Amino acid sequence: MADTVEAAPEEGVKKLAYSFPIVRHTDMTEEMKEEAIAMCISAFEKCANNNETAAKIVKDNMDKMFGTAWHVVIGESFGFGVTHEAKHLLYMFYGGSLAICIWKCC
Repeated sequence: MADTVEAAPEEGVKKLAYSFPIVRHTDMTEEMKEEAIAMCISAFEKCANNNETAAKIVKDNMDKMFGTAWHVVIGESFGFGVTHEAKHLLYMFYGGSLAICIWKCC
């Protein structure tokens, strides 16, 4: 008979957390996209455990830089369908499974 070898589960397996943004969809200009990504990273560093505060920081900064009517959603496991102004949408992931959606209403 052939010997069967069972693979032992690896001990100490860690969940990967990416330290760089992964942009899933955007129609923003390159300059606006880079500013929005930088704002998100800065907000996450300031408020690592509070998504609501991080979203408020990003929204306030976007309102100051690019005019009013910006909306920001930060969280895990959400879907969205929004009506937005052309060239004013960013959907990205950061830190693994944390999703960020930024858009400006018409």
